[in-house]
Amino acid sequence: MATPISCPAFRRAALALALVAGGMPALAQETGGESANQIAASQAVGEAVLIPNRVIYPGEAIELAALKQVTLVPGKHKPDGMATRSEELQGKVAKRTLLPGRYIPVAAIRDAWLVEQGASVQVYFTAGALTISAAGVTLQPGAAGDQIKIRNVDSGKIISGTVMADGTVRVGAS
Repeated sequence: MATPISCPAFRRAALALALVAGGMPALAQETGGESANQIAASQAVGEAVLIPNRVIYPGEAIELAALKQVTLVPGKHKPDGMATRSEELQGKVAKRTLLPGRYIPVAAIRDAWLVEQGASVQVYFTAGALTISAAGVTLQPGAAGDQIKIRNVDSGKIISGTVMADGTVRVGAS
């Protein structure tokens, strides 16, 4: 005859198992190969989300081929702060390892760098009709809108500027 497990021991074992499992699995059903109408009908039943179908490593660009669409079980909603739509994921880069079958936290992805560290860039300062340009070398990588440090090639001074969508850097008066 088996001896009953004490309640505190069972709770400790369950907690240890939960900590070892880690992450938050997406409780879902696969929807592979369905038409748009079938997916739309299934969204009424459960929310359709994208999760990795393989390990995505830090620094790797997220491609739609590395993701699979699943439908959450009815009544289950994705947690806040998770990226689950193609618009949120396409072209982004993983900041940390993304595991298959798990949600992708928004904090675990970033925009692809427009300028790499050590790249030559054009630096612009504009005030009214006056525009001054100079050559610079980036001291850190950056995406559009990021504030980065640049070394002016002519003077050697280190300045801060904002990466623009065209890959140039705009600086302001300080």
